[in-house]
Amino acid sequence: MSGTATATAAQAPVEPHVSARLAAVFLPAPLPRDSRVAFWDPEGEAAPFDGPTELTVVRPHGRGVRRVRTTALTLSLADALPVLVRARRDPAAHPATACWGAAALHALRIAARGRLLPGLTPSGHDAWRAGPLDPDDIAHLRAVAAALPPEGHAVPLPGPGPVRLPEPEPLVRAFLDAVADTLPRTPAAPHAVGRPFADHRPQRLPDAEAWAAEVAAGMDAGVRVSLRLDLSAYEVFDTDGADAEGGSGRGLRRAGAALVQVHSLADPTLVIDAAALWAGEADTAFGPRARVDAALAVRRAARVWPPLERLAEQDVPDVLALSEEELADLLGVAASRLAAAGVAVHWPRDLARDLTAAAVVRPAPGSATDGTGFFESEELLSFRWQLALGGDPLTEGEMDALAEAHRPVVRLRDQWVLVDPALVRKARRRELGLLDPVDALSAALTGSAEIDGETVEAVPVGALATLRDRLTAGVHPARPPAGLAATLRDYQLRGLAWLDLMTSLGLGGCLADDMGLGKTVTVIALHLRRARTEPTLVVCPASLLGNWQREINRFAPGVPVRRFHGPERSLTDLDGGFVLTTYGTMRSAAATLAEQKWGMVVADEAQHVKNPYSATAKALRTIPTPARVALTGTPVENNLSELWALLDWTTPGLLGPLKSFRARHARAVENGEDAEAVTRLARLVRPFLLRRRKSDPGIVPELPPKTETDHPVPLTREQAALYEAVVRESMLAIETSEGIARRGLVLKLLGALKQICDHPALYLKEGHTPAGTDRLAARSGKLALLDELLDTLLSEDGSALVFTQYVGMARLITAHLEARAIPVDLLHGGTPVAERERMVDRFQSGATPVLVLSLKAAGTGLNLTRAGHVVHFDRWWNPAVEEQATDRAYRIGQTQPVQVHRLITEGTVEDRIAEMLAAKRALADAILGSGESALTELSDGELSDLVSLRRPA
Repeated sequence: MSGTATATAAQAPVEPHVSARLAAVFLPAPLPRDSRVAFWDPEGEAAPFDGPTELTVVRPHGRGVRRVRTTALTLSLADALPVLVRARRDPAAHPATACWGAAALHALRIAARGRLLPGLTPSGHDAWRAGPLDPDDIAHLRAVAAALPPEGHAVPLPGPGPVRLPEPEPLVRAFLDAVADTLPRTPAAPHAVGRPFADHRPQRLPDAEAWAAEVAAGMDAGVRVSLRLDLSAYEVFDTDGADAEGGSGRGLRRAGAALVQVHSLADPTLVIDAAALWAGEADTAFGPRARVDAALAVRRAARVWPPLERLAEQDVPDVLALSEEELADLLGVAASRLAAAGVAVHWPRDLARDLTAAAVVRPAPGSATDGTGFFESEELLSFRWQLALGGDPLTEGEMDALAEAHRPVVRLRDQWVLVDPALVRKARRRELGLLDPVDALSAALTGSAEIDGETVEAVPVGALATLRDRLTAGVHPARPPAGLAATLRDYQLRGLAWLDLMTSLGLGGCLADDMGLGKTVTVIALHLRRARTEPTLVVCPASLLGNWQREINRFAPGVPVRRFHGPERSLTDLDGGFVLTTYGTMRSAAATLAEQKWGMVVADEAQHVKNPYSATAKALRTIPTPARVALTGTPVENNLSELWALLDWTTPGLLGPLKSFRARHARAVENGEDAEAVTRLARLVRPFLLRRRKSDPGIVPELPPKTETDHPVPLTREQAALYEAVVRESMLAIETSEGIARRGLVLKLLGALKQICDHPALYLKEGHTPAGTDRLAARSGKLALLDELLDTLLSEDGSALVFTQYVGMARLITAHLEARAIPVDLLHGGTPVAERERMVDRFQSGATPVLVLSLKAAGTGLNLTRAGHVVHFDRWWNPAVEEQATDRAYRIGQTQPVQVHRLITEGTVEDRIAEMLAAKRALADAILGSGESALTELSDGELSDLVSLRRPA
């Protein structure tokens, strides 16, 4: 379009507000950035502005139109753009102004996408233009032009003769260019003065006409090109470049061809091959300039990907023969670069892209197919890559062909297959080595293996897959064995079946049921079911020897049972049955026990060997046996290394070395960094650990309810003064210490504060006498509250267990209760085995209504169902340990509701620890973070906040 509007040169001052009801009209200028927008009132002749600009517009007159002079406000594009954008959403805006608002908004979006191209005006001056425009841009431009009312292009073209108005579509296109030429020219443009395309003043560029013509042609082109790959000619040429008919391949080994396609920007549904376009088959649809525009598009694409220069040399740029290297290039960065330049690359529809590789673990030929005896074989397992197409494994011959291929696309099973070079390398080096059975099982269960530091999919086949399926399929309840004088519950029969499966496969297992769910009777039933001539060795804490002997005599009458404990212990003349020993005896007599043939070894309360480096754990590993069973209610007390210690004893090597287990599983899981690590570890561990809780549906529906209550207890004045003094003095020392010394001081502080919360006499290591009973209660809020609780429950003929982690506190409580004439016994780690059993009998018979117990010594194994109340005088750092202690009363055989009382001093470290334990309890099923030791890593500020006494308002 040429010509300018008839208007005075005077510029109206910029108005802060322009009414959107006025009609906007675009006034193009020879230099696009000098264009303006005029706002005029189509309703009247009166000037709506002060200092108006006169404007000639065309208005209806009778049945025709006529030129009229009116007043208008003209704004530069920079000033007009905000007015137009606001009018786009103004319901009162004139339709012409709303249309130009839509054009302005789209022009800004084009600029924001970086669609700006440099060029020249007809006079040879620098100017930016909007482009290249994609089909969506062109469609939007045409939609705005179609909606533009006459008032939006009412300024007539200059010249004599009939009145002519600008066509809306070219006028909107000129508006987009004017916005594009305005936006980059700001004071912020570097070195703008005198610089083309930066300075607002016109810059003439006489030597850039040819360059500008090509840019303009590409920008105004009505077509774009794409490449369609044809692999039907793959391998037509041999390696020296001569084809079968003696022709020349110009030194190329042809791997296929790229066919040029031409697309209409005006109508994206119009697509034609370049050969057909040059043959004149689409002149009507594409227009006379289509061939020129397509040739220029190919030339521009060649700047992005040089092999396309060969197309530019052809009379008809229709087909490009591709070498293997060029085809491979199109698989990677070349396709991305061409796509960014607007040239799409289309692959054949039948090209398969689902070639995959998995690491396959395969047993040696002749292995058992049902998994039985799998670990009795010393054969190593094959570990190799297996490639598959669409999930169907390739044959050895197909993998050999793939290994020999040096091409990005190969022919497999009558289809073209896109090949990742990494897969070719795996086909060439298929063998990954050999695995021992335990490592192979670990890979089978997790579905992954680590190869050269990378975690890859691992697939078991053959007997290994059968074994995995047996381990993960679950079990049905077993039939009770002959000789068992007990009725097992359904969940106990399932536990029996699971243990029988694991031990028959040569594997061990950890039965991690809650305390009180009958692990002992389940193991007795397992012994009877296995029916081995060799005896079963049970290793347990000393306090449980009597319980095991009573349970065996009760549930397996006639089965021999012997204690290997005390000075008269002996293993001579064993006749099957059970041998019971303690961890201490086992540690000292490991060599003797290792000489005996055992049918099974059972570690009860197996958390006693959670430290794999302890002498007890090392001694237990020296006792050979074909079947190992660990019993514990808390497989993880503090960290996942304890779980490793248990399972590495039951199934040696399953979790690998401790160091690699910590690196691959434990750290990520304990830190909560990797949800996939939790899933992977669960898949590996779950088949070897059976975990049931009392709260699980259908486990023990007949158990009575359990009520848990936290009792906040105020500190006495003496306790508060001691507490604050210890915090003040200890923090001064901690803040000036580092490393191991600092950690030791933190642990010492925490222990001291917990003792003060229990009783000042415990911290001060004072003696106690019956005469001081009243004084003892007055000095400790907890002891006073304990008196109230016991007075209430004893008046109702109740019984109670009182747990404390400090033997000193247990003695204080016992002396205090004896002085009050309350029958009480004290059970701690130093209590002889025979005396422990007498204490349990007295409590269960009701002769002693109160039993005071040290948490670690009496928190496991005992049956104390007489108790209807459990009192935790102080808090342990691990909720699982407290739950075990509670389970002395809340277990099978309990008929009365159980009330659990936790005494917590207000505002102290106990209060904060209680909050932490509540969160930790929720995680106990999967992971338990480190306990008290973790608090040593707190900063000084965090530690001070934890231990500082917070007095109630």
